[in-house]
Amino acid sequence: MSRYEEAGVNIEAGYDLVRRIKDQVQATARPGMMTGIGSFGGMFDLGALHIQHPVLVSGTDGVGTKLLIAQRMDKHDTVGQDLVAMCANDIVAQGAEPLFFLDYIATGHNDPAKLATLVAGVANGCRQAGAALIGGETAEMPDMYRRDEYDLAGTMTGVVEKENLLTSAQPQVGDYLLGLPASGLHSNGFSLVRQILFKNHDVQLTDRPAPLHGATVGETLLTPTKIYVHVVLPLVQDRLINGISHITGGGLIENVPRMIDDHLQAQIDAEAWPQLPIFDYLRQLGHLDMADCWKTFNMGLGMVLAVAPDQVALVQQRLQRAGQDSYQIGRLVRRPSDQPKILIRGGEK
Repeated sequence: MSRYEEAGVNIEAGYDLVRRIKDQVQATARPGMMTGIGSFGGMFDLGALHIQHPVLVSGTDGVGTKLLIAQRMDKHDTVGQDLVAMCANDIVAQGAEPLFFLDYIATGHNDPAKLATLVAGVANGCRQAGAALIGGETAEMPDMYRRDEYDLAGTMTGVVEKENLLTSAQPQVGDYLLGLPASGLHSNGFSLVRQILFKNHDVQLTDRPAPLHGATVGETLLTPTKIYVHVVLPLVQDRLINGISHITGGGLIENVPRMIDDHLQAQIDAEAWPQLPIFDYLRQLGHLDMADCWKTFNMGLGMVLAVAPDQVALVQQRLQRAGQDSYQIGRLVRRPSDQPKILIRGGEK
């Protein structure tokens, strides 16, 4: 045994992991991808895309404390998709097409089988987003993390023709707001979730509380974040969308205002879309007021689109054909000077 291995770092396990994930990485190949794993840097050929005035859009994120749920359940096949989704949905919100992704895994012990499962989830997310997984890093840090702990982070880069870039200048007074349903909690608010379930109460991940209609708490919490790229990007490329808000940390309250200028107000009807059971369950169990819910959770919407009135019917038809539900949740109006950029009616109940 080498001195490095005595210190807790297994180089051979790293080589084993690379062998295990090679096919998963290759399955994410797309035009422009130049290298697989193993090089010092991932490379991508923008010339293969024939874009006249390319603007690169990059985003970086992690999964957050949702990872503690995965580790507690010893279930690691979905959080990789969460990681990709957080970046991919941000990229498409600027009108950009995801191109490539790089991931970073830090762990107390390199278990090649477990980490390969993580990377398989990342690769699955990349395929859904149309992005190539061109590189990454696995760091074994035994004094930083416990043996069974790990953290995930990643960075995605996308591209858009400069003239098609979505900014806060495009949404206009009168635009409709279309909400796209979330698959669940996605990857935000889990510090509050864990406090409610495990610190304030003794909820077990195998419990099946009545409000969840037969699902276990654990499988509900680990439902992977939905990736919207394949249904939204074609609409963006056809210039049918004026603005996009990815509903992440801070919920609708924080994220919808990010896609509009200060002279606009988003007026939203809280009863315009069906609520997911998990949110009522957490609100009741945690004795949360609605203000806390709106500021923490996505409340059932993963993405909000701003669409011109004469394009709403077409956009909803195309979403439906792509298998994506959508709801007319509100409109953009001129903002009164004494009011915030977002007003949620019926959101107090």
